[in-house]
Amino acid sequence: MTAAVVATIIFVAMFLLIVTEKIERHFVTLGCGALTLAVVFGVIMKSGKAVWDTLAFKSLATLDFWWADPNSSGHGNHGGIDWATIIFIAGMMVMVEGMAKSGFFRWLCLLLAKLVNYKSVPLFITFMIMSTILAMFIDSITVILFLAAITVELAKLLKFDPVPMILAEIFCANLGGSATMCGDPPNIIIGSALGYSFTDFLTNTGLIMVVSLVAIIFYFYMANRKALRAADMIEKDFSAIPSPTSAIKNKKSFIISIAIFLLAVILLITHANTGLSVATIGLGIAVITLIFAGRGMFKIIKLVDYKTLLFFVGLFIVVGGLEHTGVLKIIADFIADISGGNLMVMCAIVIWVSAICSAFVDNIPFAATMVPIITSLAGADAGILATLAWSLAMGTDIGGCATPIGASANVVGTSVAAKNGYIISWGRFCKQSVPATIIVLVISTLIIFVRYCI
Repeated sequence: MTAAVVATIIFVAMFLLIVTEKIERHFVTLGCGALTLAVVFGVIMKSGKAVWDTLAFKSLATLDFWWADPNSSGHGNHGGIDWATIIFIAGMMVMVEGMAKSGFFRWLCLLLAKLVNYKSVPLFITFMIMSTILAMFIDSITVILFLAAITVELAKLLKFDPVPMILAEIFCANLGGSATMCGDPPNIIIGSALGYSFTDFLTNTGLIMVVSLVAIIFYFYMANRKALRAADMIEKDFSAIPSPTSAIKNKKSFIISIAIFLLAVILLITHANTGLSVATIGLGIAVITLIFAGRGMFKIIKLVDYKTLLFFVGLFIVVGGLEHTGVLKIIADFIADISGGNLMVMCAIVIWVSAICSAFVDNIPFAATMVPIITSLAGADAGILATLAWSLAMGTDIGGCATPIGASANVVGTSVAAKNGYIISWGRFCKQSVPATIIVLVISTLIIFVRYCI
């Protein structure tokens, strides 16, 4: 009992410190992780096995970690550090840095803007769709980093307010990320821990995303139609807009980066059939990117976001502490009691509680905490587990859209806007994003009820 109480205190303290942002979040999770290992497992439980199981180094030496029998029904990580998730994210980071270095993102934005003749309404809708599609395969932070910067640049040249477009892009990046396993960190955690493939997500949360996207494009257009139409009435100097080809710094590197990206997509789509784990795919893509980068590999390695990777390591340790001490089992039993075992009620609780919590705290630690909870709720029923997993994915991915601090993409987008003189207040952000969040959550709940619970 003492171990459970201390583990809970450490977890709550970690959350509060992350929210206050007084200390960098990777220092917070690593510090709390160290306390979990030393105090909870070492001093109180006196269990070297709990420490070893949580660090999970032994998983790296198993064949299943790198390649699993495609016909196997076993799931992935159960407690402790999920090294597959960390290696996969690191590999994708390397690939994205290689693509950015080649000018891919800037070229794509300028090309699409040119194709719609720089008209505000088509540009607005096109950038929303592009943000959604890119975020299905690339980290939403990277997507928004480049999209917001290009949006601000185009706004200055075409004389329109970039804030509505940036807000729509942020929302669509989070929405697009919900569609695939590699699109958003919570999905990577859920997929890796429960053994779901890229295709599993695409055919479940992907369907919800497509339906939601139609509604969201209509919503954002209606909310900003007057400003968009007014922007087209202003005279502009189109000759000052850079050409798409100006973004390509090295044609060979540009082509190679696209080829590597397509290879990554193919490997992810087929990994349920090939048996290649996400760790193998991530590591392989990173190695290929670095080989073709030549002397530029060291710059790419330097640009990888190591702070985020360390954040994940500490986070998994703290959540492992909750699991080993039985805290997560208690929470699961509580939800089961409230729902009375009714799958609809369980799904509603998971979706809406996840969404509300993710609006105010980082959705990554919340997802990592909830995975063992839904596993316990489902018991041995794989169908119930899958339904709860899709509920958790939509709740955490979309709930984070509601506030400026709900997801990393939100923070990045508003920061890019602020650096260029466009301050986005909490009021302005929430006025557009909260209704959109509710729309998608209602759609998600209804689809999950109809498709899985009736």
